[in-house]
Amino acid sequence: MANSRQYYPSLDESASPTSARSREWEGPSRWTEYLGPEMAPSVSSRSSKHTSADGHVQSSAAGASTKALNIQWVVQMIEVAEGIMAKMYRLNQILEYPDPVGHVFSEAFWKAGVFPNHPRICTLLSKKFPENFTKSQLERIDKFSLDSLQDGAELHLQSLEPWIQLLLDLMAFREQALRLILDLSSTVITLLPHQNSLILHAFMDLFCAFVRVNLFAEKIPRKMLLQVYNLLHALSRNDRDCDFYHRLVQFIDSYDPPLKGLQEDLNFVSPRIGEVLEAVGPSIFLSADTRKLRNEGFLSPYHPRFPDILTNSAHPMRAQDLANVTSYREWVLLGYLVCPDELLRVTSIDIALVVLKENLVVTLFRDEYIMLHEDYQLYVLPRVLESKKMAKSGRTKQKEADLEYSVAKQVEKMISEVHDQALQLCDTIHRERRILLKQEIGRMVLFFTDQPSLLAPNIQMVFSALALAQSEVLWYFQHAGIASSRSKATRVIPVDIDPNDPTIGFLLDGMDRLCCLVRKYIAAARGYALSYLSSSAGRIRYLMGTPGIVALDLDPTLKGLFQRIVQHLETIPKSQGENVSAITCDLSEFRKDWLSILMIVTSSRSSINIRHLEKATVSTGKEGLLSEGNAAYNWSRCVDEIESQLSKHGSLKKLYFYHQHLTTVFRNTMFGPEGRPQHCCAWLSVASSFPECASLIIPEEVTKFGRDAVLYVESLIESIMGGLEGLINILDSEGGFGALESQLLPEQAAAYLNNASRISAPSMKSPRVVGGGGFTLPGHESYPENNKSIKMLEAAIQRLTNLCSILNDMEPICVINHVFVLREYMRECILGNFKRRFLTALQTDNDLQRPSVLESLIRRHMGIVHLAEQHVSMDLTQGIREILLTEAFSGPVSSLHLFEKPAEQQQNTGSAVEVVCNWYMDNIIKDVSGAGIIFAPRHKYFKSARPVGGYFAESVTDLKELQAFVRIFGGYGVDRLDKMMKVHTAALVNCIETSLRSNRELIEAAAASMHSGDRGERDSSIRQIVDLDTVIGFCIEAGEALAFDELLAEASGAVLEDNASLIHSMISGIVEHIPEEVPEKKEIRRIKGVANGNGVSGDHDSEWVRLILEEVGGANDNSWSLLPYFFASFMSSNAWNTTGFNIETGGFSNNIHCLARCISAVIAGSEYVRLQREYQQQNQSLSNGHQSSENLDSEFQPRVSAEASIKSSMLLFIKFAASIVLDSWNEANRSHLVAKLIFLDQLCESSPYLPRSSLESHVPYTILRSIYTQYYSNTPSTPLATASPHHSPSVSLIHASPSMKTSTTPRGSGGGSSTAAAADSGYFKGSSSSLYSQEHYNEPEAGNSRSSENNKSKQRGNSRRSGPLDYSTTHKGGSGSNSTGPSPLPRFAVSRSGPISYKQHN
Repeated sequence: MANSRQYYPSLDESASPTSARSREWEGPSRWTEYLGPEMAPSVSSRSSKHTSADGHVQSSAAGASTKALNIQWVVQMIEVAEGIMAKMYRLNQILEYPDPVGHVFSEAFWKAGVFPNHPRICTLLSKKFPENFTKSQLERIDKFSLDSLQDGAELHLQSLEPWIQLLLDLMAFREQALRLILDLSSTVITLLPHQNSLILHAFMDLFCAFVRVNLFAEKIPRKMLLQVYNLLHALSRNDRDCDFYHRLVQFIDSYDPPLKGLQEDLNFVSPRIGEVLEAVGPSIFLSADTRKLRNEGFLSPYHPRFPDILTNSAHPMRAQDLANVTSYREWVLLGYLVCPDELLRVTSIDIALVVLKENLVVTLFRDEYIMLHEDYQLYVLPRVLESKKMAKSGRTKQKEADLEYSVAKQVEKMISEVHDQALQLCDTIHRERRILLKQEIGRMVLFFTDQPSLLAPNIQMVFSALALAQSEVLWYFQHAGIASSRSKATRVIPVDIDPNDPTIGFLLDGMDRLCCLVRKYIAAARGYALSYLSSSAGRIRYLMGTPGIVALDLDPTLKGLFQRIVQHLETIPKSQGENVSAITCDLSEFRKDWLSILMIVTSSRSSINIRHLEKATVSTGKEGLLSEGNAAYNWSRCVDEIESQLSKHGSLKKLYFYHQHLTTVFRNTMFGPEGRPQHCCAWLSVASSFPECASLIIPEEVTKFGRDAVLYVESLIESIMGGLEGLINILDSEGGFGALESQLLPEQAAAYLNNASRISAPSMKSPRVVGGGGFTLPGHESYPENNKSIKMLEAAIQRLTNLCSILNDMEPICVINHVFVLREYMRECILGNFKRRFLTALQTDNDLQRPSVLESLIRRHMGIVHLAEQHVSMDLTQGIREILLTEAFSGPVSSLHLFEKPAEQQQNTGSAVEVVCNWYMDNIIKDVSGAGIIFAPRHKYFKSARPVGGYFAESVTDLKELQAFVRIFGGYGVDRLDKMMKVHTAALVNCIETSLRSNRELIEAAAASMHSGDRGERDSSIRQIVDLDTVIGFCIEAGEALAFDELLAEASGAVLEDNASLIHSMISGIVEHIPEEVPEKKEIRRIKGVANGNGVSGDHDSEWVRLILEEVGGANDNSWSLLPYFFASFMSSNAWNTTGFNIETGGFSNNIHCLARCISAVIAGSEYVRLQREYQQQNQSLSNGHQSSENLDSEFQPRVSAEASIKSSMLLFIKFAASIVLDSWNEANRSHLVAKLIFLDQLCESSPYLPRSSLESHVPYTILRSIYTQYYSNTPSTPLATASPHHSPSVSLIHASPSMKTSTTPRGSGGGSSTAAAADSGYFKGSSSSLYSQEHYNEPEAGNSRSSENNKSKQRGNSRRSGPLDYSTTHKGGSGSNSTGPSPLPRFAVSRSGPISYKQHN
């Protein structure tokens, strides 16, 4: 014990505490460990020199100086008591809160490392206390454990030594504290609050500390600690008891139970305690009378009956005394508990009843408590019954005996009944008191905010209000979760404490705002206190010169002290307006001198006492000398100790020990019906004082309490942000703002108007239209049945804006070295919530959310964010944009900016756009679910036979939906989807190239036979081509990607034109005038790519495939020259046998019309790439000085050459494809012929490199006309020149006005082609031979200018895909769907039965 026993150098008999008491044992220096750093130096200096700040008294009045020293000892012993209880609290924590009384010890108790892990021996020693271990025959109980103890005795001794020292400190504290209490009780003349409040509070604080220390000691295993230590000491010291064993046994036994020892030890001060408790009774009665407090304005700064009088001087002293009521209640509870005889005073019953009825527990230290009523019944009631019995026996005079018997009987009844009353009424009493304080503090805050100049004069009243509110808040949490057993029953009843009580939040907020007001005007309070002290100096000097004081003939010591008091007050600096805050004044010496005076004049050993001074100055008609001095003492603390005063009365640091329940109450009340967002600051700021609860003698507590405070703040912030998210989500729901966005469909609106117009006078009782299909009339929100939902929205909006405003204005919360800025948490919460809801809204229960719906949800949420943004000083919109950017851009966001971002922020970007793009790729382009995805050229969207997820394909692929996609994800999202489709198409093109190379010989043979007309050789070669149908499937899939990308580009262009029309027009203008050269410069290629991605380029498909081929290095050998022949061989595939043309979609049932787009784009793109590569090789081979004259016009020749080459290849494909189609037709199998012919016709129509009449050289258009007539009309003889949609849908699609197109309903079926082919079989048969006999190849005129071709290609996207047009080159480009009337020229100029004359219009 060398380290722990710092007060005992060794344990031998020469230095044993049982020997003569050394000066160190008795003096204050023993307690240096328990005192704070401020008090320890004064203790050591005082013990060495026996001097202090009051040392000047010692020279002439030794007795007086001793008393002045004792008041300092009192303060120090109170501090020592706190330290001892902190150590006991820590021991209890280590041992997992054992039950020493019932000898119940958990498993963690034995594993804590304090006691040896031998439960049987240790528990037996504890139960046999105070018997010595030699009488317990431990060898019989557990021989093995005893041997183990003997082996590790020294190690176990070391672990027990600190806690044995704690028992020694407890014993020493008992002796010294009792001596101080006895000295004060026997020498101080008066301990009444209105005469000697300063000494009274010091005395009673020491008294209560003494009681609490000894009551708390019962909660630690004192008996086991001493017995086990003594056993270990004997095992290691030859069976010799430790030196202090018998004294500790006597001490512990005398305090077993503690209340028995306390009642015996404090019996000598019982009468003084009774006097004190009677004296504080009126203040306790006043604090319990909420009606009187409210009606008479004890806590009101203005007069209750005359509000115009802004100063309330009705009860100034009593109002100030309310600040001490919490202490008074503790005095009563503990005083009558350890001095039960004082309950037999006549007035004591009412005082005890008031306090006992309001409480169920007495807090000993932190969150440790004892059950109040159980202890009163066990230890107080027997003493009362004994007094009652003695009074009945008549040992005193009859009159006094009757009175004593009557009082004892009343006390007995009161103690027996008050427990039940407390269980029923305590929460109601305190709730009423909390409501009163909520109202009074609320008025105080408003009043002092409006009249800050009146705060300083009423500062003592503010302290009283804070103290009462502090007491009520602590009471609430101290009693939450308490279970008490009734006096006449064994069952335990939990106290009904409402965890949803909103008054707690109001009290915390009121206290916080009141403290902030005091701190804000602290300079004014100091100035007022300084002016009071300055005026007090004159009054004290006047009183010192009165005849009464002169006649007393004060001794020099006392007179000198009074003169020093006057000097202190007269040397106070004067307050000069605004410079008050700069004044520094230390009045601690003044307060020490005044305490010295009080100790002298209140001592029974002094020749001049308090009564002499009062009588000498009362004749002046003013306040007495001591009253003036006490008032000056109190006001002096408002000069240099106002922060400590504010902390004493307004601090809620003790709530740390209830912080878990504090969090629960906050969550239950903050967002309840009576919760207020402005209370958040108060709930959070409480944590700033939590670390102050840590005891400096327990180093680990500082770290633990600080960490718990930080966790508490984080937990509350999490709850606050959860509430903020909840408010936003309530508004951003279908029952919130979503209910206000409901719109009627046009047909619903028409029915609504028709029904509303029929009702001349609608009923005011019901908002619904009778027979109106359930539609509501305008203003239905104001009807009573809809009022609740509107009020809910209004309340949510109000709370959201209030909460945002409060969090924005809230000061940072500082906890140790952590700073919590709520504005930043709010920003992260709002943005994080937006991101989570955005990612959640991407997908529904079934599948992807429609982009238009997602856009509307984003806009609705953005509206709520903008609403909150009006009340905060932050740019939340910018944060939303950053989130959308990170979700739209796949890759490190830092690559978009000049500055670097941390690596963790660069990951997981673009997750939203990845989800959407992958969905479109998988479900639309690849159709992995097998939903039968078909591209409908007529409607410009994709269709599906069954829902893809939750929607049909047409509802997520039309232009409106894609425009919504573009608006959500912007250009980065478009680029991402475009890139994914390019990668997919590149793979498909690679498959085409692979098949082209692997089948090159067969294709060359087929091409030779096509030119030679050897049909058998051609068919044989084509049949040998490997996986022809698979390649056709790849081409169809590539065509789908081309179609989808063109829709995406068109949607992107439309959004760009709507939102940035100047940029759109600039791109369009640049494309028209961009130079055509080979090879293209990098800048020109980028501009073309941008134009192509926004739908303003001439030929989207070929340009797109060209970029793909350039990226992957495709079309780099001569095998690509065989493409027309390879594509022509597709006409012999079996895929044509199962398809049919559908006039509703403008395409084929198996999507083979996308093959035409692929063929045209791949041929054109490969030719561009081939030509560009040839020019690059040519330029490298030619030297700078030997350029031929043929290259002088190189800017224009490459483009013309490329277009001519593409046109030639396309015409080759048309020629040989038509030849294969017509050769493969026969009577047995002709169903595929119609589909193939329509396919070729659509290819000629859609390709910008072919005139529409290209097919005429190979297939007479009378056949095509007949085919389209069968599809578009039930009357084949009806002339196609009419514009009627009923007679010729094919014509109406192109030449009718938009109004006519809207009402078009094709009468023909859009099913397979077998029926139509069967109906026209005779017609086909009559012309087939003549068709096949045409072997000449009429090359169409090549004189089409570049401008006409460009114009034609731009109009291609808007032209009809399903029916024949005028076949001249002029009409092909000009007959778009944007025409407003019928075409001025009919397509056929002769009757349907004669030869067709094709008119050329140049």
